[in-house]
Amino acid sequence: MKSPSPASARLAAAYRMPAEWEPHLATYLVWPHNRDTWPGKFDAIVPVFARIAATIAEFEPLRLLVADNAMAEAARETILAVNGPASRLDRIKFTVVATNDSWIRDHGPIFVNRAAPADAPAQVALDFGFNSWGEKYGAFDLDDAVPRRLGERWGFEVIEPPMVLEGGSIEVDGAGTLLTTESCLLNPNRNPALDRAEIERRLKYWLGVSSVLWLGEGIAGDDTDGHVDDLARFVAPATVVTVVEDNSRDENYRVLADNLKRLKTMRDAGGRALKVETLPMPPALYHEGTRVPASYANFYILNGGVILPTFDCPHDATAIATLGRLFPGRRVVGIPSRDLVWGLGAIHCLTQQHPERLIARA
Repeated sequence: MKSPSPASARLAAAYRMPAEWEPHLATYLVWPHNRDTWPGKFDAIVPVFARIAATIAEFEPLRLLVADNAMAEAARETILAVNGPASRLDRIKFTVVATNDSWIRDHGPIFVNRAAPADAPAQVALDFGFNSWGEKYGAFDLDDAVPRRLGERWGFEVIEPPMVLEGGSIEVDGAGTLLTTESCLLNPNRNPALDRAEIERRLKYWLGVSSVLWLGEGIAGDDTDGHVDDLARFVAPATVVTVVEDNSRDENYRVLADNLKRLKTMRDAGGRALKVETLPMPPALYHEGTRVPASYANFYILNGGVILPTFDCPHDATAIATLGRLFPGRRVVGIPSRDLVWGLGAIHCLTQQHPERLIARA
């Protein structure tokens, strides 16, 4: 992979990836269609997507990706049947873009804003390479093309950084700090020619961060090699919420204890010690003998709201209350996800924010 040219370096130097809690223009979601993702559960998860779609549209515009007009009509009918008058179809724009699967957090565009100079675009979408989490699954050519197809449809500029990167593997505070994991970004199945120093350099260059903080491993059942959005999330500048496991016999206990220990020693880009809040882990969830990556950290922040996966257990109430406290002024909505997570992902994995554009200034 070639390093960015000096000219492009000058252009990208002022880019900044906004924090998820900053205002959004819209959210992207892909209507489910790959039955292999939820074997034996596909029919059960379609109404869950309908509820997710209507909940997003309650807070902000939704751009819903569908394969064709027939799928758009089927999705529209399902959303209306599940949600009735609360469907908010007036805020859902059905967008025909072919995909292999629904995990747009990982294959979709990552937007960065720019404040200056006045003759530069106020916002661009980064189209990092996508290789199906280290070529674990089948075809991914359609997913890899999603950022450019969306750019053509919605009229935003797209550039391609020379690096494989999934959106769920990074977490930013919008003020220069990025959180990620060693188990994912240092895995040779993504960027085998890049060492830690070069990966950090490219993250800083393209996302406008000055500090990269490294957690260790991901949770059990996570086929992404340890995405950070199942582990720890920024909820405010210098403030992180992370999941913890109290059961010392659970296979996540050691991993999450190590990540918590690391977080407590970290400082943000401004030199401030991180304030660390905690969320419980739901009880271990299995399907057909396979552990699935159920985690309350996989929430998504909307304009005026937060949606998170729930798992029909007592910890649901604790997670909702905790996020309500951490996001004052936003309404927290739980989405039942026991069936959804059989696809090995949940709410954050399925969504991608389009932040508001900045007004360019000299």
